[in-house]
Amino acid sequence: MPRRTRSTPSRKQQHVALTLKKDVGFRLKTTGLEQWEFVHNALPEIHLAEVDLSTSFLGKRISAPLMISCMTGGYKDALTINRQLAETCEHLNIAMGVGSQRQAIENAQYHKTFSVVREGAPTIPIVGNIGAAEVAAMTSADAARKLIDLINADAFTVHLNPLQEFLQPEGNTNFRGVLRGIELLVRQLSVPVIVKEIGAGLSADVCKRLLDVGVRHIDVAGAGGTSWAGVETLRRTEKDVAIKFWDWGIPTAVALRQAAALRSTYAFTLIASGGIGSGFEAAKCIALGADIAASARPMIKQLQAAGKAGLRRLIAQWIEEIRGIMFLTGSTTIADLQKAPLVRYT
Repeated sequence: MPRRTRSTPSRKQQHVALTLKKDVGFRLKTTGLEQWEFVHNALPEIHLAEVDLSTSFLGKRISAPLMISCMTGGYKDALTINRQLAETCEHLNIAMGVGSQRQAIENAQYHKTFSVVREGAPTIPIVGNIGAAEVAAMTSADAARKLIDLINADAFTVHLNPLQEFLQPEGNTNFRGVLRGIELLVRQLSVPVIVKEIGAGLSADVCKRLLDVGVRHIDVAGAGGTSWAGVETLRRTEKDVAIKFWDWGIPTAVALRQAAALRSTYAFTLIASGGIGSGFEAAKCIALGADIAASARPMIKQLQAAGKAGLRRLIAQWIEEIRGIMFLTGSTTIADLQKAPLVRYT
């Protein structure tokens, strides 16, 4: 049952503050991406000018296989953050996802913290977001449609966060009916449904169950980046149990490879997130099977530290890293990069 002791806006604000100011990364576990290296191609037989990073995502052409992922919204200060993120994504023509829109259901005064995203980014792919517990309680897709319309979303994400809800003082731990709710949305919504974890990873079994009910966009959101168990540990007065779960989860590289293996049976879009901290890591994810890579915390930290100009520089650096890797692996397209050879060092 829900254990509500703090309002949703103040909790969201506290979450963002902790991720920006405290060390809430995994302590003992990594993404696993550091174990993989590209095979250098000394005879790429391509011109650097021919390298094309553009790709299709949610029916739109974006300039690079990158997305600023779901992080915030639903409290006063989120309006400025989301506007700046949206304007940056629009300028660079990459995708963006918003944080949980639950507060937009509960209180119309926070609608602007989300609608500002489409105002600032009229052409790029924008992805809405709601939590699993809210989806489990849905008997129709009406509420989801309102959230989609609020930002004119190109897709709608359902985030699975049982670990966070377990540790969160206000957590809703009734996850019975989540898969049924996801299937309902898949059948009734006019935009694709994306299902993601928030940093503990999706197993092959969970991915298969999602694919079997019609989900065709999956974000593995693996372990190795932000630990939401760590965030909730810092929020709790009693920390003894929560701290034991700080490093719980499936590393991003492991979750990604397991999900990619399902493509022998299912056709679906695969998004990699969870500790992606550079263009190098984004490129590795694509070579391991992802269609695009997504990141949240590094982007918001850069925005807070250096403003929109600094965020543009960071993303431009990531793009240049991907371009260099494509050149040095003989890849002229993202499809080529997905086939670039990797070797594993353990």
